[in-house]
Amino acid sequence: MTRLLLILALVGTAFWVYAIVDCALQPSTRHRGVSKGAWIAIVVLLPVLGGLLWFVVGRGRGAKTAAARRAPDDDPEFLGSIGSMADQDERIRRLEEELAQLDAEADDERFRADPSADAPPSETGPTPPSTDGDDDARGQRGAVG
Repeated sequence: MTRLLLILALVGTAFWVYAIVDCALQPSTRHRGVSKGAWIAIVVLLPVLGGLLWFVVGRGRGAKTAAARRAPDDDPEFLGSIGSMADQDERIRRLEEELAQLDAEADDERFRADPSADAPPSETGPTPPSTDGDDDARGQRGAVG
């Protein structure tokens, strides 16, 4: 008889600890009835009965949360918010036109008159090397183009 009571006490304690851990690790959205803290208090203060109440009443079903969590490409609400392929194609075309226009403006600025001609002498930088004799355009002797 004592062995049976000892085994029941061990099983009851294991169930109680499992119920406490399960209640504490579940997200607050899965707790039904009362708040997460209240469920933990119920399970702790009413060892076996609190665990039974937790698994029967307090623990929410997993199917609800599985349906709520979707990948973006499976969520119709998200897919509806990003617009159609035609809208995306139009946006890409517009962005490409803007980039082409920016490239054209950058090319125009690069090839216009020498910008150092407008700057004061202190900002013009070093004087270009002379091209006397065997020096190339960078001022290096003996270099071949």
